[in-house]
Amino acid sequence: MKNLSAQNISFTDFKLIGFQSLEEWRPFLFIPFFLMFILSISANSTLIYLIVSQKSLHSPMYVLIGLLSAVDLILPILFVPNMLLSLLFNWNGISLTGCLIQMFGLHFFGAFQSTLLLWMAIDRYFAICKPLYYNKYMEFSNFLKFVVVPVIRNAVLVISVVALAGKLSFCVTNIIDHCFCEHMALVLLACGDISINNLVGLLTAFLIPTADCILVTASYAVIFASVFRSGKAHRKAINTCITHLIVMSVTLTLALTAFLSYRIKNKFSPNSNVFVSTMYILFPSCFNPIVYGVRTKEIRQTFLKFINNLKVLPLSKETTDVTLNRTQ
Repeated sequence: MKNLSAQNISFTDFKLIGFQSLEEWRPFLFIPFFLMFILSISANSTLIYLIVSQKSLHSPMYVLIGLLSAVDLILPILFVPNMLLSLLFNWNGISLTGCLIQMFGLHFFGAFQSTLLLWMAIDRYFAICKPLYYNKYMEFSNFLKFVVVPVIRNAVLVISVVALAGKLSFCVTNIIDHCFCEHMALVLLACGDISINNLVGLLTAFLIPTADCILVTASYAVIFASVFRSGKAHRKAINTCITHLIVMSVTLTLALTAFLSYRIKNKFSPNSNVFVSTMYILFPSCFNPIVYGVRTKEIRQTFLKFINNLKVLPLSKETTDVTLNRTQ
């Protein structure tokens, strides 16, 4: 009778209790995650402002960097505020609908982040390997051909993952040992067969970030081969591509580790799983503005000019006030 009644129960409210085993040390995690959140918000907001306000940065490559910054700005906002409130005040409740919405947002924008890196690799390929055709292929109408298919792929796979999760009945418990609604962290609480959810989740992981990473690596391999064949010392291009590959590899490694940790036997503690899952979202959001912004010469020069203008404005205002006082 107990089992029968348990199966008839389907929880619609959940509690996110990531890092719960740390007990009294848990609130101290607020500091590093809060600092990373502030870094992500401020750095990405500044980068977006510079690209939008400066006409010199309205070329395809910088527009893509601006879109990447917009995604990196949205992703932490989707879960970090709730996580910080949970760490500090134990405010950890979330409805099933809210959980599914958060899951969709995190996975969709995370997939879009991966796809933007692919588009940026395509942009670099045409700029370095086929510079005479760059303007032709990077026109908006032509570039849409590279955009439509990955976006449809991302939307279909992520909607499938979330829709399948929403159909489940959750009768095991309503405690999610995570800081946000990660797909498998929620699905593992369901009663009944979850093999389809598991399979679709794995397909999504390998068809989006893994496939994009392989294509990006292939693009950069062609770029390296072209540079070395030409005999030109494109140190800037090589350094940029290597940096992009390192950041992308770290992010992909963290993402795959998080996805696979719920599906295979491992010695990872729950805290380790939560930390890795959190970092594969926060890490790129914090470091992409540095890699794609600060290390890009044109953006760096624009930023320095912007800072210098801010310093000049108060001085010019003070000079004007002194002049007015003297004339009076």
